[in-house]
Amino acid sequence: MTPEVESALSLRPHREASDPFGALIERRRTRCHSGRLLNHREITLQVSVEICLVPIGVGVSVSPYVATCQRVLEQAGLTGQLHAYGTNVEGDWDVVMRAVKACHEAVHAQGAPRIFTTLKVGTRTDRKQALADKIRSVEDRLASAPDA
Repeated sequence: MTPEVESALSLRPHREASDPFGALIERRRTRCHSGRLLNHREITLQVSVEICLVPIGVGVSVSPYVATCQRVLEQAGLTGQLHAYGTNVEGDWDVVMRAVKACHEAVHAQGAPRIFTTLKVGTRTDRKQALADKIRSVEDRLASAPDA
């Protein structure tokens, strides 16, 4: 490994204050497309996720299990936007993925013998964009579009 790469990769584990699970995260530095040196967190660790967790073998109604998962997401410090077929969540990659795992653990503890989960995961490195920004962009286009 060259000295430049070695200095750019700083593998210092530390506890992240925003991570309620106390996970160890590696700090890395790398160059973006413009050549600017960025922290690893700036590049890959913010994520938007749609989670659809389906307990199997629990009967027809799944709302008690969905409510349990929503509580887990809230306890993790995440704001979930519940919709008819899932929940949208955004935040630090490690926090979100640990919350997904915690949802599985909580729903299994609630009595579900099996769980099927679909995750849609989105990241971007060119700019910050929250889920609300994406919705607002479409709504703005709809408001300015002529009636068809």
